[in-house]
Amino acid sequence: MQIKAAVTHGLGEDFKLENVQLAKPEFDEVLVRIVSAGVCHTDVVARDLGIAPFPIVLGHEGSGIIERVGAGVTDLQVGDPVVLSFAHCANCGHCLTGHPTVCDSFNQLNFGGAMDDGSRRLAQGEESLATFFGQSSFATYAVVKSRNAVKVDADVDLALLGPLGCGIQTGAGTVLNNLKPDFASSLVVYGAGAVGLSAVMAAKIAGCQHIIAVDVHENRLELAKELGATHVLNGKNVDVVAEIKQITDGGSHYAIETTGVPLLIKQSLNALRPLGTVAIVGITPEVTLDIHNDLMAEGKKMVGVIEGDAVPRVFIPQLVAYYKAGRFPFDKLVKFYSFEQINQAFADSACGISIKPVLKIS
Repeated sequence: MQIKAAVTHGLGEDFKLENVQLAKPEFDEVLVRIVSAGVCHTDVVARDLGIAPFPIVLGHEGSGIIERVGAGVTDLQVGDPVVLSFAHCANCGHCLTGHPTVCDSFNQLNFGGAMDDGSRRLAQGEESLATFFGQSSFATYAVVKSRNAVKVDADVDLALLGPLGCGIQTGAGTVLNNLKPDFASSLVVYGAGAVGLSAVMAAKIAGCQHIIAVDVHENRLELAKELGATHVLNGKNVDVVAEIKQITDGGSHYAIETTGVPLLIKQSLNALRPLGTVAIVGITPEVTLDIHNDLMAEGKKMVGVIEGDAVPRVFIPQLVAYYKAGRFPFDKLVKFYSFEQINQAFADSACGISIKPVLKIS
């Protein structure tokens, strides 16, 4: 079938809305009419750093309606509203023990440009196009493995839900699935973007006593307070480590670092109390640490967390339930754009105008 998709032809190029051919769903696959797709930093990395092959259709926070099911699909049907999440094999030891975010084939399936059988579903004429995260949701339609489609409540605005498939799942899941902070503990969030603010909301759900947001943009810090932060720190104006130690009487129990900025990585470690843990979720360059003083001497832990260590079919419906109950108001992060405004949405995200841009596609 012919669809409209935002095609990226080369490194750093703008998105171009073009006609693309999409193959029919094969065994254990579904055809989804995309309603909306979130804009995520990982799309920027793929476009600008070439971590996936070109030409490609990016997009990995899609939501939509199932319009066709392939053979072998038993748990989804035509008309189901779904959120699309990351690709995983469902067969390796990590997938089978509830950790698909570290699937043995994660990089191949999400960044390799093809489906798990090595085939591609997208083409322009004789040229095939790479798929991203097993979905390529910057398009009017997508074909995905049924296990990557999460059925959600029909009474929630489906256009809002796409970001639950990656960015918001990452922030909230890192807190609720990985760090699992003790009641009345302290947690610091470095970076008050979509991932960080989702972590703030999750920390409130978890019952943390001190929830501290660190950023350099006052508007984001104000929103952090609205969403549950008990304290906010502007890194341009204060000694972040000293302030955290004063607020928490010795350092935070937990931290989540979302920015990938080496200075903040070190701050997140230095502001922990002994035996504290920091989770690193941002794409981070080389960082120089004094392992003895920054980490080992006080028994601290630094862990990498991908996609919030979530099982999407379990965790995304939980987040929707919290949203419906008024306890996870992630809609306050969202700004909608038309599909034709995709390049503007990315520009607004880059300069901080929009925390979580979401493209309304159909």
